Amino acid sequence: MELKNDLLLRTARGEQVERPPVWLMRQAGRILPQYRAIRSSLSGFKELVETPALAAEVTIQPVDELDVDAAIIFSDILVIPEAMGLPYELVEKKGPLFPKTIQNLQDVQALQSGENAAAELQYVFDALKLTKEGLNGRVPLIGFSGAPWTILSYMVEGSGSKTFSKAKKFLYTQPQAAHLLLQKITDTTIAYLKQKIKHGADLIQVFDSWAGILTPAQYRVFALPYIQQICEAIDEVPITVFAKGAWFILDDLKDVSCQTIGLDWNMNAALLRQQMGINKVFQGNLDPCQLYAPIKEIEQAALDMITNFGRKHIANLGHGVYPDTPLDGVKAFVNTVKNYSY
Repeated sequence: MELKNDLLLRTARGEQVERPPVWLMRQAGRILPQYRAIRSSLSGFKELVETPALAAEVTIQPVDELDVDAAIIFSDILVIPEAMGLPYELVEKKGPLFPKTIQNLQDVQALQSGENAAAELQYVFDALKLTKEGLNGRVPLIGFSGAPWTILSYMVEGSGSKTFSKAKKFLYTQPQAAHLLLQKITDTTIAYLKQKIKHGADLIQVFDSWAGILTPAQYRVFALPYIQQICEAIDEVPITVFAKGAWFILDDLKDVSCQTIGLDWNMNAALLRQQMGINKVFQGNLDPCQLYAPIKEIEQAALDMITNFGRKHIANLGHGVYPDTPLDGVKAFVNTVKNYSY
């Protein structure tokens, strides 16, 4: 089906465009009253993720409400470890919890991976298919996964953490097991993303949410090679890598086979272009908290961001939109970008 609005894809491919495309990480969520209405009727977050018709509905909601230039499939990065044999729970107001964690090589060897593991995620692929039908070519559909290091960090730590010291200890004390686990996650992620593309994803984003926890040396050993494997394997559609907090690795990302680099709000776009000579498309990087400000200030911040980035830019936040963000603030940001022209 031909896309009526392919601005995101043209930008990701480095083509000349009339304005920056705009979408928001976590745009399908609690900022929208229609999402809250659906969510309140369910047993929990996982029920929404695992019910294709509902996942498709909430994926499309921000396209209807905000008129953004892309939809991103409603799912969770932790479906991958569950498919590999490590179930997770999502505890309200506390976040993810793994009743069992990876502690040694034997635990890693017991996990399934690759196509066999990805086959467990048919509910995600069904949601993509339904979403694609529901969008009817209005905007592109983004598929995503967690980066291998970020997935490992949850599988070893067992929950969110300020330090991820258990996960980092695993890298230092059991490097063989760590590399095997990272490879299994990578193989599963590649098979999973290939199926997402087959079922309608027009662009892929890899979230390395805990990239900034690692040292530069660790990142180059335990994270970057596996991201590169994924980027080399996904050649059907453009791919974005978002390594949050990893300012120290941006120079290395120049050589990774992705089209777009996502930036958090601490990154300086002009500096990256001039000093590092990075010529890829950038995505981001407005501070999500900026959207709490008065409307005029949000509009000016959006314009300043566009000016700082110049062309080859996808307008977005530097992280996901926060649940209590005023809807009017979100709309002000989106509309400012949509009314801009190069």
